[in-house]
Amino acid sequence: MKIFVKVKTRARYEKIEETDKNHYTVWVKEIPEKGRANAAVILLLSKHFSLPRKNIKLLSGSSSSTKLFELFKGDS
Repeated sequence: MKIFVKVKTRARYEKIEETDKNHYTVWVKEIPEKGRANAAVILLLSKHFSLPRKNIKLLSGSSSSTKLFELFKGDS
């Protein structure tokens, strides 16, 4: 499954909001430096979807606030 994520960094709290079927807004406390925010987003997504972090892959947008992730349900 592929999802689009709009990331808000430097937030006071961390949360995920579903804006559409495959579109989410994610707030993280981390700053967007050296992949810290991306790692925080992956951690939140793994908790939200009950998946291991290895089953979440960032496909595009590593340095953008709009990202595309692929979620694997199996051990892929």
